[in-house]
Amino acid sequence: MPVESGTGGVPAFRSVAQEGGAQGLSSAYSEQPWLGDAFGSYTGNPSALPVDTHQMVAMVAPRGLFIMENPHIDWLAAQSGSVAALAGAEVYKALGAGDNITYWSDVQDGTHCAARSEWRTPMQQYIQKFLLKTGNATGTFRISSRKPGNLAQWRDWTTPTLSDGPTTPPTTPPTTPPTTPPTTNPTTPPTTPPTGAGCSASISVQSWTGGFVATVRVTAGSSPINGWTVSLTLPAGASVVNAWNANRSGNTGTVQFSNVSYNGSIAPGQSTEFGFQGSGSGTGMTPTCTAS
Repeated sequence: MPVESGTGGVPAFRSVAQEGGAQGLSSAYSEQPWLGDAFGSYTGNPSALPVDTHQMVAMVAPRGLFIMENPHIDWLAAQSGSVAALAGAEVYKALGAGDNITYWSDVQDGTHCAARSEWRTPMQQYIQKFLLKTGNATGTFRISSRKPGNLAQWRDWTTPTLSDGPTTPPTTPPTTPPTTPPTTNPTTPPTTPPTGAGCSASISVQSWTGGFVATVRVTAGSSPINGWTVSLTLPAGASVVNAWNANRSGNTGTVQFSNVSYNGSIAPGQSTEFGFQGSGSGTGMTPTCTAS
């Protein structure tokens, strides 16, 4: 449960270097003993780092992780913290453990390391679920509109769809090859998969009083697609605060999201995801998808 960890903690190093007012990497290096000597050569060139903090977040998966940040103090780099958390959460989702990570920077009290009422209930739920093994609360992302990170700015990869592989081991091939090859070729060629185009979209929403985070999954039909646009209508009074892994047109009413450079091409039957944070109610949204 990292609390206001700042540079040298959760915030993504590459993003910190571009976040105004955040503690610089050289400053963090001078005071944090866990940033080893080799890190010093990257403080002026974080883009050359072989790893970043989102991978540290991902390495915790599928175990429980509750990240708490303070968006009121620029030095703590909460915007970069949300970038790392959003990226690491993709690994949680790929492992089927998306409910095991929570990120919370939407707090009112800006005092450094204050005990905040917003964190009390989810913290108790995490203790019950992961330490006492008596709870089943789901994770959530509550990103402050003061410091929203933009994962799409940094991400050049897509979340893989993982599977367990074959449920039965392959059979052992015969030790002696057949002595006689087949005498005839098949008379009927193999069938081809049905042709078709298009895409579909589904949405899942995590809500709280006054806001929500939505995750939208775009799935290609029986043919590959090279681009997509998802349209949905927000409830009255709702607006989009931030989005990641998609370009956005509009903030209220009917809003359109389209692919970015790295997630437009989808193979048949495969999926990609994008997300957005909104204010107001997130109920009753039905996305539609158009392929290009």
